[in-house]
Amino acid sequence: MQPFTHETLPGRVLFGVGRVDEVPLEAERLGSRRILVITTPSLKNEADALRLALGERAVASWPDARPHVSRADADRARQTAREHQVDGLIALGGGSAIGLAKAVAVDDGAPMVAVPTTYSGSEMTPIYGITEGRRKKTARDERALPKTVVYDPCLTTGLPPAVTASTGMNALAHCVEALYSASPSPLSKLQAVEGASALAGGLTSAVHASEDLDARSEALYGAYLAGAVLAVTGMAIHHRIRHVLGGTFGLPHGPTNSVILPHVVRFNAPAAPEAMKSIADALDVRDAAGGLFDLARDLGAPAGLADLDMSESDLEEAAHLVADGDYYNPRPATQSDVLGLLAAAHVGRRP
Repeated sequence: MQPFTHETLPGRVLFGVGRVDEVPLEAERLGSRRILVITTPSLKNEADALRLALGERAVASWPDARPHVSRADADRARQTAREHQVDGLIALGGGSAIGLAKAVAVDDGAPMVAVPTTYSGSEMTPIYGITEGRRKKTARDERALPKTVVYDPCLTTGLPPAVTASTGMNALAHCVEALYSASPSPLSKLQAVEGASALAGGLTSAVHASEDLDARSEALYGAYLAGAVLAVTGMAIHHRIRHVLGGTFGLPHGPTNSVILPHVVRFNAPAAPEAMKSIADALDVRDAAGGLFDLARDLGAPAGLADLDMSESDLEEAAHLVADGDYYNPRPATQSDVLGLLAAAHVGRRP
């Protein structure tokens, strides 16, 4: 047994069908009396029901959370929290709502209850990002970690198949990078493999049968493990590329994961053979990179960056920005390496 360090982060998780009804009780348990509810326009009905259940404690709302949280949105949401003397936050939605709530929590320290409705897994991490100009910067702060996370698969049945696929692939990327991170442990590896297996099994059924709560539960369980393992291991070049493509070029978060992940895995394979075997075993395939590409296709995710309207002429700038960053990767990558990876991902060929 090799020496290792494993950090367990504080937090409380409620998981199961119907658990969303317990959100007001969780807010009360945290002592929140003046709550800001942060969500997105697509969840108006669910947010209205939640505010009704909270009663007078729901003193303010932010219904317009957007992807790649901008500095302007973060500042305005923080100001709203101050004006209403908020002492608690509830984030209902995917990475957009939860990311914005994290930015507010870091600013004023209000405890957060996160209620994820997608499979991104960000609700389990103290990592948050702010986009300013054409650059997205991430940070880690314990105040950004939700105090309670409430997983209810019923909240995911209305997801379009494309969103189910893309956010699920996002979570899968967390599991993959955890297996070759700078600080893996036996426990994190177990979480990553279990999470990847649950995601691969649950997503395929969930995409094709939106009301299948067993499949939704399995995928959501995988997302929970993916977020939890990301929180205690770290990120590598896949996340670095994703942040550049999203923050600078405005590419959508989830679909970008689906396109980039197989090519990153192919690039890293020579430097992380044990991780590649674990990924392949979790997906029940012979080749990790090819298996990830095939899974994304089976889920209906886009194949190439060209499908996301990224111009081929922007690839060189993107490669420069990625290579210029400070990040860990098991295999060092030059600007030329990154450009080759992006070029393959642009045309969408199987790695």
